[in-house]
Amino acid sequence: MGDPRGFLTHGRQLPARRPVPVRLRDWKEVYEAFPADHLRDQASRCMDCGIPFCNDGCPLGNLIPDWNDLVYRDRWRSAVERLHATNNFPELTGRLCPAPCEAACVLGINSDPVTIKQVEVSIIDRAWDEGWVTPLPSATRTGRRVAVVGSGPAGLAAAQQLARAGHDVVVWERADRPGGLLRYGIPEFKLEKRVLDRRLDQLRAEGVELRCGVDVGQDLGVGELRSAHDAVILATGSTIPRDLPVPGRDLTGVHHAMEYLPLANRVAAGDLQEPPITACGKRVVIIGGGDTGADCLGTAHRQGAVSVHQLEIMPRPPDTRHPSTPWPTWPLVFRTSSAHEEGGERLFAVETEAFVGDGTGQVTGLAVHEVSWVTAADGRPARFEPVAGTGRTLECDLVLLAMGFSGTEPALPSALGAALGARGTIERSGYSTTAPGVWACGDAGRGQSLIVWAIAEGRSCAAEVDRALTGRTLLASPLPA
Repeated sequence: MGDPRGFLTHGRQLPARRPVPVRLRDWKEVYEAFPADHLRDQASRCMDCGIPFCNDGCPLGNLIPDWNDLVYRDRWRSAVERLHATNNFPELTGRLCPAPCEAACVLGINSDPVTIKQVEVSIIDRAWDEGWVTPLPSATRTGRRVAVVGSGPAGLAAAQQLARAGHDVVVWERADRPGGLLRYGIPEFKLEKRVLDRRLDQLRAEGVELRCGVDVGQDLGVGELRSAHDAVILATGSTIPRDLPVPGRDLTGVHHAMEYLPLANRVAAGDLQEPPITACGKRVVIIGGGDTGADCLGTAHRQGAVSVHQLEIMPRPPDTRHPSTPWPTWPLVFRTSSAHEEGGERLFAVETEAFVGDGTGQVTGLAVHEVSWVTAADGRPARFEPVAGTGRTLECDLVLLAMGFSGTEPALPSALGAALGARGTIERSGYSTTAPGVWACGDAGRGQSLIVWAIAEGRSCAAEVDRALTGRTLLASPLPA
């Protein structure tokens, strides 16, 4: 703890976001630079709380008080070493994680929590600028070969850990570039792909082989996969989108979010001049109030949508922590992302009855009604009932379904002999599947979750695979088996 009065002297401060009219004209990240002296003040707010609940709130077990203190003392290189001790990709979590560590911050009991996420991303961005992030190839080789199927954060974390343990690692990715949803799901204004690419270069320099454009199970048979590798890790994510089977679902203009977002990323990458699905000049309705919905919202703004409505079936959360989610749990509160600042209207407690179309089969509206939620004994919404007389039609030309994902695609796990559970995820004991020599990590086994959980699962799975291949492991395992 650098300054014992820091949390009393300084209030919580975050970097300013670029003005909305400016940032809507490009796809660059939305935040302005944060001065180093401001960051030092924010790091000083980390108090000597005795039990750092932030460590427990972070699935990776990040050593948060350590690197806050080091930033305050201007020991940046030591700070990034502590940061990398638990997290392979802090530049990704520092941009994309919702920061459960901040929700668990002791200061947050009766004040604003420490700006943990901002300190994290500032440390790693400076480390890249200073040239402190370098490849760490293993000095010895085990002669064992591991296949990782899927190049999202879980797969990449597992691959890097295993390569550093001396194994030969091949990452198989069916898309044309590695990164999974980091590449073709997260918009450029939240994660400029140069940030991802420089880390991928590090993995390559450490010996990780990235093979793209290969659909394992189709282009590469499972027999060939298994015969060429001593272990297989499935990190294929949770990619089956939840649908909305109401009348009119087959109308033109109704798309899943993951049909829409990758096209915008391809335009930003220079692959396309114009996206085949665009919000330009259209009235847009987004069904789903989570992060994916907000990604669609920001993308629609940048494409020039005439209007945007974002629908959420749940009631509007409270402005302050609800008693049902007490500290240090993740709080139920109303959140506003950068995309919400940019425009659009958010509608809560609204259910979709049907998609409305014209004679040509094009969607022209959404029939909706309000719902009233009945709460359970703990105060959380338990079930809803339609509110009579609230039906109306929202005019629209484009509907984006952003209601989450229901599980991993079953073909590959089934072909390998790995069973799927009732939730559509791969059954596991620890990280080992029902198929010998096959492990699973990330959303494929856990279900749809956060990037920080994906990295933690990848690291833990790598430790388990390393132990199975060599009889022991020195790899860190942030999650219990």
